[in-house]
Amino acid sequence: PVEARGIAPSSEADRFTLIKRLHYDLLGLPPEPEEADLFASDPSPDAWERLVDRLLASPHFGERWGRHWLDLARFADSDGYEKDRARPDAYVFRDWTIDAINMDMPFDRFTLEQVAGDLLPGAGARQRIATAFHRQTLTNEEGGVDQEEFRVAAAFDRTETLGTVWLGLTVGCARCHEHKYDPIEQAEYYRLFAFFNGSEEVTPKVPVAADDLDALERELRPLEEALEARHAALAPRALAWEAEEHRRIIAQPDSPLEELPLDAAPIEPAGGSEADRDAAVLVAPAPARPITGFRLHVLPDDGIAAEGAGGAAGGPAAGGRFVLTSFQASILRDGEAGRPIELHRAQADATEKGFSVAEVLAPDAPGRKGWAPGGEAGAPHWIQLRTREPLQLAPGTRLRFRIARGAAAGRSIGRFKVAALAGGVRGLHIAEKEIADALEMYPEKRVAKTARDLFEHFVERVARDEEALELEQRIAEARRRHGARLMDVRVLGRPLVPRRTRVFDRGDFLAPREEVEPGVPAVLPPLEPRSAPADRLDLARWLVSPGNPLAPRVASNHVWRHLFGAGLVRTANDFGVRGERPTHPELLDWLSRELRERLAWSRKALIRRIVLSAAYRQASRWRPELAGVDPSNALLARQGRFRVEGEVVRDVCLAAGGLLSRRIGGPSVFPPMPEDLAALSYANSFTWKASEGEDRRRRGLYTFFKRTIPHPSLTTFDCPDANVACAQRTVSNTPLQALLLLNNAVHVEAAQALARRVLEERPSGGDGDRLAYALRLCVTRPPRPEEVAALERVLAAARAWYAGPDGAREGEAGELAGALGPRGVPAAEAAAWVAAARVALNLDELIVRE
Repeated sequence: PVEARGIAPSSEADRFTLIKRLHYDLLGLPPEPEEADLFASDPSPDAWERLVDRLLASPHFGERWGRHWLDLARFADSDGYEKDRARPDAYVFRDWTIDAINMDMPFDRFTLEQVAGDLLPGAGARQRIATAFHRQTLTNEEGGVDQEEFRVAAAFDRTETLGTVWLGLTVGCARCHEHKYDPIEQAEYYRLFAFFNGSEEVTPKVPVAADDLDALERELRPLEEALEARHAALAPRALAWEAEEHRRIIAQPDSPLEELPLDAAPIEPAGGSEADRDAAVLVAPAPARPITGFRLHVLPDDGIAAEGAGGAAGGPAAGGRFVLTSFQASILRDGEAGRPIELHRAQADATEKGFSVAEVLAPDAPGRKGWAPGGEAGAPHWIQLRTREPLQLAPGTRLRFRIARGAAAGRSIGRFKVAALAGGVRGLHIAEKEIADALEMYPEKRVAKTARDLFEHFVERVARDEEALELEQRIAEARRRHGARLMDVRVLGRPLVPRRTRVFDRGDFLAPREEVEPGVPAVLPPLEPRSAPADRLDLARWLVSPGNPLAPRVASNHVWRHLFGAGLVRTANDFGVRGERPTHPELLDWLSRELRERLAWSRKALIRRIVLSAAYRQASRWRPELAGVDPSNALLARQGRFRVEGEVVRDVCLAAGGLLSRRIGGPSVFPPMPEDLAALSYANSFTWKASEGEDRRRRGLYTFFKRTIPHPSLTTFDCPDANVACAQRTVSNTPLQALLLLNNAVHVEAAQALARRVLEERPSGGDGDRLAYALRLCVTRPPRPEEVAALERVLAAARAWYAGPDGAREGEAGELAGALGPRGVPAAEAAAWVAAARVALNLDELIVRE
C-alpha cells in the first residue's frame, strides 16, 4: 500500500535505536551501553539476526510477552468485589505462562492447555494449572449473595473472554438478545456458554515443584486416572446419599438452639484416682426438655489466683489462660451405673493456635493437647458439644460431668459453669456442622467447593471406600518421596454431575427458557466433537483447527500490535462487522497462514520473521509530508513510537540505576505504596507491608495486583483493572506521570542508585563525562553535547542549592541522597548528583519505545 500510493518507506533506524527498540519489545529492559556499542560497531551482515536470536532465547522474553498474555487472561492477585480477598496461589498461573512462552510452546498447544488442559489425555499438574486461565474471574464471597448468580456470572465472563482472546468477537452482546451487528444468535451464545456452564471451579493441591517434577507426573498419572475413575463410579451413590440426607434434614424441625441452665454441684470422684486429680466432677438434675448438647462457660474471676479464665486473674505462669483436655457426660439413675453420652461436633468461641477443639472429644488420642481459647485474655470463653440425637430423659435422671483441666501445664480452669442445650435439631446426626449445613442447602444453590466437600465426606466417612482411600494414600506417598511442594491452585475441572444449559431470557439466570447443547456459532466452521455432548477439549481443538480462520488471525494481530504499536486490525477485540477493516488484509492473511502452517504455531518464529523485516527496522521519525495522507501511520511508512506499559516504566528506571532484580517467577511482591491507600480496603482487611531487599525491586510484572486498590504507579500509567480481558491498553499522557517519575519512592531510589552507579563506574571522569554516561544508561544512544550541557546546568544549580548558606540544607541533602545514593562524598554533593539523576530518569525518551 505504501508504494501504491507513491510513498517511499522510511529509512532504517540507526543502530542505537534498533537495539533499544528490540530490547524494549522483546525483553522490556534497556540494553547496557556496552551491548549497544558492540552492536553499533559490528559490521557483520548477520549482526541484527544474531541479536534477535539472542534476545528471543533470553528468559526475560517470557516475562515481557507473558505480561501481554496476562492482560488477556485478566490476571490479578485478588478476588474482586467488596471483600477482594487475596489469592495466594495466583502467581502459579503467571509462572506457568512465563515458562510456556519461554519454551515457545506452540500456540495451538498453548490454547489447548488453557482452555481444556484438565481434559487432555494424560493431563498432569502443569495442564491443570494452565486452566487457571479461566479462574481469573472475579469471585464474590460477601455474606448473603446468591452463589449461583455469581457462578453464572463467572461462566459468562469465561465465554466472553474466549470470544475476545481467540475469536476477536464481541460475543457478549448476544447474552441478552440477538447480536445487533455480528451474525451471532442468542441461542448460539448459550451454546458457547454451555462449555463453561458444564465445568466447575476446583482448588486441588497441585505439585508446583519437586526433585523431579516430570518423574512425579509420570508416577501420579495412572494413580490419578484410577482415582478419577473410582470417583466416577462412586458418584451415583454419593448423589443418592446427598438427596436422602437433604430430605431427612429439611423434614426435621427448624428450632433455634437454646441454653438450659443446670443446677450442678461438685462431688468427689469415687476412688480418687490419679487421673481425677486434675478433673472437676459435677452432678446435676437433667432438664425436662430433650437435650441436644452441653455448653461449658469458663469465666474470669479476680479472686482466683493463677486459675482465672482471664489475664487479670491469672498468675504469671498461666497468664490467665487455661487448657481443657476433655469433657465427658453420662447419665445416672438410682441403682444404675453411669451410661456415657456420645458427643460430637465440638465448637468454641475461639481457639489458640496449636490447640484443637476436636481434641476434647478424643482424650486418649496420642499427642493431644486439648482446647485452649485464643483471643483476649481475661475474657469469658465457651465450648459446646452436641449429642448425635435429642435425649429425652425421665424425671429424676441425673447428669454427671467430668471436666479435665490442664493443671500440669499451669493452665488449669478456675471458675466455670455447665449448661444443657436444646433445639437446633436439623442435621444434628452429622458430626461436621459444615457438612450438615451443606446437605440442608438445596443442590442448585451449592457452589463447586460445597459439592466437592460433600463428595469427599461421602467417600471418606460414609462409604469409607477402601479403593479410593488407598489411591489417595499412594498419591500422597508419591508426593512425599519426590519432595513435592504442594499449593492450593484455583483451576477448572469437571463437575460430578453434568449441568443442563438453558437460554436465559434477557440474560437473567432466574428466567431460563429452552435447553441448548454445547456448540459454536453457525457462521463459523462446524464443530466436530469426539462424542456427544461436546466438551471444552472439543472447543479448544476447534479454536485452532485448520478450518477456523479467526484464531491465527487474532493471534498474529496481537503480535503485530506489540511490535508496531497498532494492529493490522486496529480494533484488536473486534474482528466483527463493526470493527475496523485490516489496513493490510493480505499481510494479515499471510501472517496467519505462516503462523499455522509454516511456523507450526511458534510465537517466537513469528516474532523473528516480523522483526527481521525492513518494515520493523524503519525509523519512527514523524514525516510532515504524510500528515494529510496518513496521519495515523496506517500505511506503515514509518515505525511506531509509543510509551511503554506501566510495569516496564518501573523496570527501565530500576535497570538504569542497576537496582532491578532479574529473578524470574515466584510470589507477588509489595513495592512501597502510600499507606492511606491500603487503608481504603474493605473493613481494613488488607495491609500493604512493603517488601524488603531484592523483593522490593522485582519487575513490575510481579507487583501484587489488588483489584480494588491497584498500585498507583500501575494505574497512573494505564494498566488495566483486570476485571475483564484487555485486548489493547489505552495510553494517556498526564502530568501525574511526570510527578510519579520524580517523586515515587521506587523512582527516587532508582535515581539514588543511578547517581551512585555513575560516580562508581566513572571514578576519574569529569562532570561532563559522568553525565553523558548517566544519559546513556537512560536512553542508550550517545547524548548530544547540548543535552550534556543542559544536565550540567542542572547539576550546578543543585550543588548551589544543597550547599546552602552555612550548611542549612545539609539535612535535606542527606535525606535526598539516602542510603542508596553516592558513597564517600559530602551529602550536598551526593544530593546534587541524585537531583541530576532524577532529571535523567524523567526524560520522555527513557519510557518511550522509538
